[in-house]
Amino acid sequence: MKLDTYKDKGAVQPNLSPSVWSIKPYLNPSQNSFRASTWVQLLELPTPFSNDEALLLCHEFGDLWVAWIPGYGEAVLHSSQFVEARS
Repeated sequence: MKLDTYKDKGAVQPNLSPSVWSIKPYLNPSQNSFRASTWVQLLELPTPFSNDEALLLCHEFGDLWVAWIPGYGEAVLHSSQFVEARS
């Protein structure tokens, strides 16, 4: 059996080269090191009376996290403002 393969010479063929396929989505390394419900050490205190640690509540987008800081309340932090809390 012969299959007729008609190719329209005017049609634009999509680039399906395996070298451009993305199997894994782009992941930012800084996003991988933090998870919600973990305590982090603040590099700078929002007020002199606030705690120096914060609880990450959820990832907002990019490098921003919603966190709860004892003695201050809820805040949006950039990942450059904290590090993993030491045990």
